[in-house]
Amino acid sequence: MSFQIHPLPVGPFEHLFGADKSTLAAYGVTRLTAQCAPGYPCRISLQDAHVGESVLLLNYEHQPHDTPYRARHAIFIREDAKEAVPAAGEVPESISRRLISLRVFNQAHVLITADVAQGDAVRTKIETLFAHPDADYIHLHNAKPGCYAAQVTRSP
Repeated sequence: MSFQIHPLPVGPFEHLFGADKSTLAAYGVTRLTAQCAPGYPCRISLQDAHVGESVLLLNYEHQPHDTPYRARHAIFIREDAKEAVPAAGEVPESISRRLISLRVFNQAHVLITADVAQGDAVRTKIETLFAHPDADYIHLHNAKPGCYAAQVTRSP
């Protein structure tokens, strides 16, 4: 079974790129400079920022559905990020180099199972979790800080 990892779309964030400090503050966004690499994984490009690169730190609602699992958390996005287009079955390096929490949701947006995998085992774990008959989509989170990384769906 193949799968597709989806980055966040760039559109909802473009107005923040290059914005001044007061505009960012009005949206609850902080501009930082990447101090190490890896360490600042962008949810749009699915790449880690380079040392010295500008990133935006913001709160993002990755599970907006009105269930007990509704959730938001801090994420990084690279300024002027270009939206990643991973191939079906591809696990981008920003995910494959980390310990990942995989949270499986059904069509009602209710968590049905979860697991963790070291980055190099994420592909196999996704395929295994999609074997569950009620699995509709998977949210990937960086397991140590707990922040949202990407969504995964079945690929036709």
